Amino acid sequence: MANVAFLGLGVMGFPMAGHLSKAGHTVRVWNRTAAKAQTWAEQHQGQACHGIADAVADADCVLMCLGDDPDVRAVAEIALPAMKAGAVLVDHTTASAALARELHETAKASQIGFLDAPVSGGQAGAENGQLSIMCGGDDSVFAKAEPIMGAYAKAMVHAGPAGAGQLTKMVNQICIAGLVQGLAEGLHFAKSAGLDPETVISAVSKGAAQSWQMENRWRTMVDGEFDFGFAVNWMRKDLRIALDEARNNGARLPAAALVDQFYAEIEAMGGGRWDTSSLIARLENAERT
Repeated sequence: MANVAFLGLGVMGFPMAGHLSKAGHTVRVWNRTAAKAQTWAEQHQGQACHGIADAVADADCVLMCLGDDPDVRAVAEIALPAMKAGAVLVDHTTASAALARELHETAKASQIGFLDAPVSGGQAGAENGQLSIMCGGDDSVFAKAEPIMGAYAKAMVHAGPAGAGQLTKMVNQICIAGLVQGLAEGLHFAKSAGLDPETVISAVSKGAAQSWQMENRWRTMVDGEFDFGFAVNWMRKDLRIALDEARNNGARLPAAALVDQFYAEIEAMGGGRWDTSSLIARLENAERT
């Protein structure tokens, strides 16, 4: 078992840190809103810390799950100088590959390992300990962090050097954007054609159209329920990162760019905190108007 620190207790980080405690690790937690860290400590075996430096002192592994590049940089600037040589810093935030490479070099100069390790699986995956983790960094660092991350992972892939984890997560989000839009259009078409959505899904979900999104989101999409997982605001952040990277590497992402615009319309409808399956609401709203 290891001494670990977990920084950032949002909808993902809170249960992830809980799994570390249940696995027998000694866990210290920090959150920008101190009350959230205290609530976590009341529910789990572990210590709530008021400062980042206190949380990471003597930790073998420090794990972060934050919001965006500025949050990661700000927290890492405090955490890294307070960490001991030989420790590992793991960033589970979906952030830019450029920042991952920057932190890798900064950490290396202090004899600290760094791993960019964004996750997929949403809130349910975090709560059930069934996340997929895409990792970038040195082989030796991955080997140190792998057994610790195993407390909340169903799958881990070492995708390559620093930044590769973030690039792989971008692929994940690009694919999801197209899948959800396709499912939204298919369900909207079925309803407009007078078909029973359940009957349609029972037919097409057994063939090439099958997907996780179809199996887990079709009914709530039809029912207009959008409180299940990853929010539109965060998806737009992730697509922004992917589109920025594409401009740098020359990749063409016309569908992802178009779906990003559709999500902007969902935000304009007041759905920024709806989950990503809310793309169907845009279609039905247009039909009503």
